[in-house]
Amino acid sequence: MRNFLVMVGLSVLAFASTAPAADPWIRFEGREGPGKGKHVVLISGDEEYRSEQALPQLARILARHHGFKCTVLFAIDPADGTINPEIRNNIPGLEALKTADLMIIATRFRDLPDDQMKYIVDYLESAKPVMGLRTATHAFKIPKDKTYAKYSWDNKDPNFEGGFGRQILGETWSDHHGKHGKESTRGVIAPNQKNHPIVRGCEDIWGPTDVYTVRLPLPGDSQPLVLGQVLEGMEPDDKPVSGAKNDPMMPIAWIKTYRGAEGKTGRVFTTTMGSANDLPSEGLRRLLVNAAYWCVGLEDKIPAKAKVDLVGAYKPLPFGFAGHQKGVKPADLLKE
Repeated sequence: MRNFLVMVGLSVLAFASTAPAADPWIRFEGREGPGKGKHVVLISGDEEYRSEQALPQLARILARHHGFKCTVLFAIDPADGTINPEIRNNIPGLEALKTADLMIIATRFRDLPDDQMKYIVDYLESAKPVMGLRTATHAFKIPKDKTYAKYSWDNKDPNFEGGFGRQILGETWSDHHGKHGKESTRGVIAPNQKNHPIVRGCEDIWGPTDVYTVRLPLPGDSQPLVLGQVLEGMEPDDKPVSGAKNDPMMPIAWIKTYRGAEGKTGRVFTTTMGSANDLPSEGLRRLLVNAAYWCVGLEDKIPAKAKVDLVGAYKPLPFGFAGHQKGVKPADLLKE
């Protein structure tokens, strides 16, 4: 009997040692709502604006309140499996894009290996919808000798100038328009877009991140939806800055289309807001949820005031470099 128990114990240990580790991503199955049956893949990976905190919260909102199935991907340190946005060359799970109906991306200067980057490129070539948040304008920084160098933010080739940011989203990195960390942003609905379904119910948009500079006019069929009013300070009731910074105001959210490999066109929504510290703004959360509906062709389902209540505890860390929470694995986020 004793020998039998020893053998059983050894068998259990052998099974445990070969059992797969927890996935380096998280997934939320959609509850009931217009998004039921749609799969959203949210790709985080920036060193500054805590997309590793913002995108799980946005995914929870989309899944719980609106029915979307959501998969959230992270920059993962291969040494210990923790979420580490300082790792620029590893975002496991991008194969989820093969079944995605919408890609939401908030990366910054990533240089992914070809086998990972290919999933993003295949998705874009199929002309499926894209949402870009904050640093997605400069999502990739890829050396010129690599396969997918044309998607780099600094691509100078006139056939794909500005890479993914300019060609897909509508703009690449240019500069800070507001003073970074000193002048916050009030979102003002563009006068000619007040009836657009994406801005429905978005009466109050504010965030501590500053307005980015964009080149005007935006390219192609871009339509600015929200303009960024630069405020004097870091509180929502601060006064607008006087002078040229707000005359004209920079677009901070717009829509456009892009063309895939076979001539098909895909819908795009871009905002230069979207940091984890911006997400406490109910107006911004509603803008993002409405945009997700529009991107997947559900604009006729956007309610007068979409439910965007935060799901669970949400206490984002301040934006800034080297400020992410250390030692967190994706599975830990499912325990919250």
